[in-house]
Amino acid sequence: MTNPEPARSREQRKQDVLDRFEKDEDAWVATSSTDGVPTLVPLSFVWDDGTLLMATRRTNPTARNVTPAGQARISLGHTRDVVLVEAAVEVVEGAELSVESGDAFATKLNWDPRGRTSWVYLRFTPFAVRAWREENELAERELMSEGTWLI
Repeated sequence: MTNPEPARSREQRKQDVLDRFEKDEDAWVATSSTDGVPTLVPLSFVWDDGTLLMATRRTNPTARNVTPAGQARISLGHTRDVVLVEAAVEVVEGAELSVESGDAFATKLNWDPRGRTSWVYLRFTPFAVRAWREENELAERELMSEGTWLI
């Protein structure tokens, strides 16, 4: 299927990605266990100081998987407007989270897992970002590499 609209510039795609980081609430997060068992879950997030901040129960496979591997893939959007993020991940205990980050999470998502000992935060720091809508944007879909925006 060919998109009748012209391809967005890389600059416009970067801005669209940043807008989605600010405005979207949910993303798909893919991790794998040390023995290679994949997990794909939706998690809510806030864009916080250049990172995607999410929370989940510490016993969920997503939280357990990030510790050994330290990496994840995150997808926002649908198949005709994709943002694909590769990120380094760290587990952050609620007591270690800054007040500003916790408040930003609670305000945007209307819930606050701070103080719940069964929950942890996951901080995803992007090191690669790709974005495209249709086939006409595939050639220049790479917007970030090795943690640096290419635009």
